[in-house]
Amino acid sequence: MTDILDPLLDATFKGFPHGAAPMPRSRVGAQGWNVLAGDLPLPLAVIRRDALAHNVGWMQRYADGAGVSFAPHGKTTMSPQLFRRQLDAGAWGLTFATVGQLQAGLAAGATNLVIANQVLDAADLGAIAALRDTHPDVRVIFLLDSPAQLALIETLSSEAPFEVLLEVGVAGGRTGVRTHDAALALARRAHASAAVSLVGLECYEGLGTMGRGEDDKPAVADLMDRVERLAIQCAAEGLFDADEVIVSAGGSAVFDLVVPRLRPALALPVRGLLRSGCYVTHDQGHYQRLVHLANRRLGCDDAAGLRAALEVWALVQSMPEPGLAILAVGKRDISFDLGMPNPLAVCARASRERVAVPEGWSVQKLNDQHAYLHLTSDTRGLQVGDRVCLGLSHPCTTFDKWRWMPVVDEDYGVVDAIVTCF
Repeated sequence: MTDILDPLLDATFKGFPHGAAPMPRSRVGAQGWNVLAGDLPLPLAVIRRDALAHNVGWMQRYADGAGVSFAPHGKTTMSPQLFRRQLDAGAWGLTFATVGQLQAGLAAGATNLVIANQVLDAADLGAIAALRDTHPDVRVIFLLDSPAQLALIETLSSEAPFEVLLEVGVAGGRTGVRTHDAALALARRAHASAAVSLVGLECYEGLGTMGRGEDDKPAVADLMDRVERLAIQCAAEGLFDADEVIVSAGGSAVFDLVVPRLRPALALPVRGLLRSGCYVTHDQGHYQRLVHLANRRLGCDDAAGLRAALEVWALVQSMPEPGLAILAVGKRDISFDLGMPNPLAVCARASRERVAVPEGWSVQKLNDQHAYLHLTSDTRGLQVGDRVCLGLSHPCTTFDKWRWMPVVDEDYGVVDAIVTCF
């Protein structure tokens, strides 16, 4: 666990200073490094400390105020240091996508672990059983969505049943039972099985999110109506194998639309469970657009809501023709699956002043190690060797490109560091 929480960093970690001696992660903040002073090689992904702290507190206060529990999705960052912050802020547990990701959650001290995915392979089921044996205080819950999956679980001998949430899905989506009758039949079969304990229901509303309130609201309402109807019938038939029923949903896009529906009126106590993940660093693109609408629905000013905490800095490598700057950063360093990086600011080579870029500058293409920054007639004196700050869409696919990231203050002094476990 020490290797996960406080590994040794050295120059084999992209962005670590070339001449610095290897050191534990926990020592990075004491080195006096500054990103804009040129103490770390670029490209470099950084997390802004104050925005990070704001986001962690903001979402936890939102969940607490709504009367629901929070198990943030760990696949966004896969960082035990960030998981620790989320747990310390009051998170009930952590969510993951695979059994292999659970170790990072254990290292952070989580005792409630949700796998928001189907588990059916014998090796994975055996790993969960072994984890329960070695950590009797740890609870692992995963998703169930078919009789075929249940049959595979039943082939494995286990001393205790596996806790499962029945997943309600949508037509054309990914996993999840499509119809009420099929879901109810599966719930009945799960209740009758000695291999599993049905402890609640789960859904994911994010796949159909369009960023248009007139479309998102009815789509989410229809899904949550189905979940509520199923919960009521399962409770009436005594199909839940727990003293408390979990009802879980929630990505980072329209979390405000599902939260009010996570506590249906049942005879049993209900724990509503929100699972947002990307909120922790937010972004300057995809989620910024979607959460702007959530802020409006919540009556929250954008400035008081979630803040972009993750940036990638890159050097201007070449200016081979008018109106074009080539940045030394590419697909290996920054996300591009939900939009191109967004140029935010420039810092001249000999300066520490961060100056906003002119309107109209845009990254229009990425190669593995190069970004094509198209400029307007207002170049603001951009030169080879200057530094450009890039915002991004979809933080998940930036995190998985970095083994570590420095945490910086408002002057870009390095005050801490996180590592990732992808």
